[in-house]
Amino acid sequence: MPSPTYYVSTPIYYVNDAPHLGHAYTTVAGDVLTRWHRQRGEKVWYLTGTDEHGQKIMRTAEANGVTPQEWCDKLVGEAWQPLWEHLNIANDDFIRTTQKRHTDRVQEFVQDLYDKGEIYKGGYEGPYCVGCEEYKLPGDLIEGEGGTQLCAIHKKPVELLKEENYFFKLSEYGPKLLEFYEANPGFIQPESARNEVLNFVKQGLQDLSISRSTFDWGVPVPWDTKHVIYVWVDALLNYATAVGYGADQARFEEIFPADVHLVGKDILRFHAIIWPAMLMANGLPVPGRVAANGWLMVGGEKMSKSNLTGIKPQDLTSHFGVDAYRWYFLRAIAFGQDGSFSWEDFTARYTSELANDYGNLASRVAAMVGKYFGGELPAAPADGDAERAVHDGLATAVAEADRRIGDELDFQGGILAVFDFVKQVNGYLTEQEPWKVAKDESAEGRDRLATILYTAAEALRGIAVLLNPVMPETSQKLWDSLGAEAALGALAGQRVQDAGAWGASAPGAKVTKGAVLFPRLEEKPA
Repeated sequence: MPSPTYYVSTPIYYVNDAPHLGHAYTTVAGDVLTRWHRQRGEKVWYLTGTDEHGQKIMRTAEANGVTPQEWCDKLVGEAWQPLWEHLNIANDDFIRTTQKRHTDRVQEFVQDLYDKGEIYKGGYEGPYCVGCEEYKLPGDLIEGEGGTQLCAIHKKPVELLKEENYFFKLSEYGPKLLEFYEANPGFIQPESARNEVLNFVKQGLQDLSISRSTFDWGVPVPWDTKHVIYVWVDALLNYATAVGYGADQARFEEIFPADVHLVGKDILRFHAIIWPAMLMANGLPVPGRVAANGWLMVGGEKMSKSNLTGIKPQDLTSHFGVDAYRWYFLRAIAFGQDGSFSWEDFTARYTSELANDYGNLASRVAAMVGKYFGGELPAAPADGDAERAVHDGLATAVAEADRRIGDELDFQGGILAVFDFVKQVNGYLTEQEPWKVAKDESAEGRDRLATILYTAAEALRGIAVLLNPVMPETSQKLWDSLGAEAALGALAGQRVQDAGAWGASAPGAKVTKGAVLFPRLEEKPA
């Protein structure tokens, strides 16, 4: 049964370096999804955080001449949390895997598995990628210069490791997982990701090494402190420890399991195979959905610090603005597919869709209400076929956007549905020519002008509600411009599913022409 709370998580991000566009892409998607469900009137919990253990973090700290904890504290305090604040991310919690509220519960979870006979002692030897913190199978490797074996993701040589480990009996969960996937076809998205996982599991799973003994930066294995718990086992448990596992049972049952885990496709197997198997082994419910987004590409390469293609989000927000940044990546790239970023594409879409279509619409409607009606929204005496088409267009946009964003995680499709309606309203004004109607000073002409401008303003009211989860600052500016706060209350309290109910805007509301929503762009900075 689903929990009473709509629970969404991002991956917890490695703090070996500062965040780049790829990290922000997933986090903004989660923020839009949870804001959408909040505006449905649902109780929501949005979790993000940082993954701070493991060999990669330890080596990075050593290279910088500090302790691992000092390194993590610096990166979290100076880079990760400030960026989420900058991007207007409304997360409910930020978990760090070095926090005691997490480490104590991780030990309890693993101890329970050990006591149930799900963990045994053994040894392992094989190629290991420190970047992935994962032993690699032959199919996960590519050949480099001189026959060197490279990690296919990081393009760096793997290390041959041999150590004594404790193992989780993952191999026993292959049939159970396949049965679960069959019964829950929407558990893994997109379909291509689901097929990848199914094929991998059908080949047979190996038991999972869940401890490391060659370094000590991690959570100690409770029954054998010469070992630390494998960083991925530690990390995955954040989704449970952050919501009260082992500490607040009532809260845990209210929130857990997650409705949606948003992950990058390179960590899909951990979330779609290891995580549900661990939960099954401990008798806990599994998540509702694991949704894998694609990679952001620059010059044909996955965007990452290790590939030297990492771009700071602030490089873009300083030029385009935060709201445009939030909008662009979800509008330009179909969630679940790889997508390429370019400055030129962002500029073209900003100018065409945000500035010319949306921003100009808001500006000229406010200007005409100010010019022809003294800034007071007129009533619409009589709607004709043209107005009813706009009514229907808003209702269609609401239904389409709500289904695509709220249910299907199709952010691009939902945003396009709203912007198709923006284009429709622009077309309506072009056809009705209110600037010409205004020259007719008869009562009929005055009524017609009032109807046109009320229709356009009411359409903007619906647009502001629908785009609030995507562009909250811009939507609030539009809401204020329409005088809607006094008449209808706070924008955050408007229900997206009700945004298409025509006639909500109150005649007499004070409409003001505020600052331009999307200013003209200056030259691209050098």
